[in-house]
Parts: sequence; C-alpha cells; structure tokens
Amino acid sequence: MSTGAPTLMAPSPGVTRILGLDPGLRVTGFGIIDAANNRLGYVASGSIRTGDNADNGLPRRLKAILDGVREVIATYRPGIAVVEKVFVNINPQSTLLLGQARGAVICGAVSCELPVAEYTALQIKQAVVGHGKAAKEQVQHMVMKLLALAAAPQPDAADALACAICHAHGSSGMAAITGPFARRRGGRMVSI
Repeated sequence: MSTGAPTLMAPSPGVTRILGLDPGLRVTGFGIIDAANNRLGYVASGSIRTGDNADNGLPRRLKAILDGVREVIATYRPGIAVVEKVFVNINPQSTLLLGQARGAVICGAVSCELPVAEYTALQIKQAVVGHGKAAKEQVQHMVMKLLALAAAPQPDAADALACAICHAHGSSGMAAITGPFARRRGGRMVSI
C-alpha cells in the first residue's frame, strides 16, 4: 500500500470522514476526505497494489485488496466507505474480474463494520465535474481544485477521492434526491 502521510487519529466531532475506493485487480485507489457542512478537507490518498507477478493469482490479489482496505480503515478511521458501481464493459471477462475486486473492497469495508455507499460513474462525474461524460483528466483537475491540492493526484487515487467527494455532496442534497426512486416533475426533482 502506498499512502500520503499517515494520520493515526479519528476526525474531529461534527466531521464525517469518508473513504472513497476505486477497485482494480492490479491497483485499487483510495482517497480519504473530511466533510463538515459544505467544507471538504483532504486527509490522504494512495493505492493498494497487488503486483504483476505471475505468482499473484486471483485469490492472492483479492486477499491483498481485502487486507489493504482493512489497513487503510485501521489507519484513518473513516465513518463510511464509498465505492463506484460496476458498469458492464465490452469485455465480459474484464467486467467479471472488476466485479471480484469490487467485492473484495466491499468485504474489507463491511468486515470493519463500515457502511458502504455506491454511486455510478455518471453520478460521480456529475457531482465532481458537473457533467457525467467528463474525462479522467477533468476529474483529476477538479479533485485537485475542490480539495485545494498542490498537484493532481494519481488517476486511481483521484477516482477514489472523486467517489468520496460525490458522497459528501450527495449526503447534503443532490444524490439523496436523484437516486433510482426520483423523478423530475415541473422542473424539480422529487422522490417517488
């Protein structure tokens, strides 16, 4: 696992610490932010790497992801984990493998008693960039701006931070009313 400077303390009272996770079999990105009212603060980001070694078969990679997620949770003590929902890829084998990595990430969070929120890539990009078809570079740039970072984070960490930002924005309004049971009526979103 590669991380920013470790923070071995829980967040302050009134602050929600959010762990964003971007699952991948070789590299799983993570990003941690603190959210209070409308303010976001960067805590840490990095990646859990499973290696390219032929000895690292699928079961070992999944265990490395599970253990890495648990280590991040033990170190930073988030209150919730956020994971991107899997989309159906052109290659069904790739989709299946990504789904298994995602399962390891979710199991790592749940085994540490964390609630897990899930958002689609479209929801995440909409919350961070303002439109759902944003390029990776646009997501990196907006993550850097929203968290007042000196440089753009690595792509996997940026995607994980974007998940966390989406949840922070969503829990204060947008995603709470634009979930699967919402419909636009008379120019406004309403729950149904």
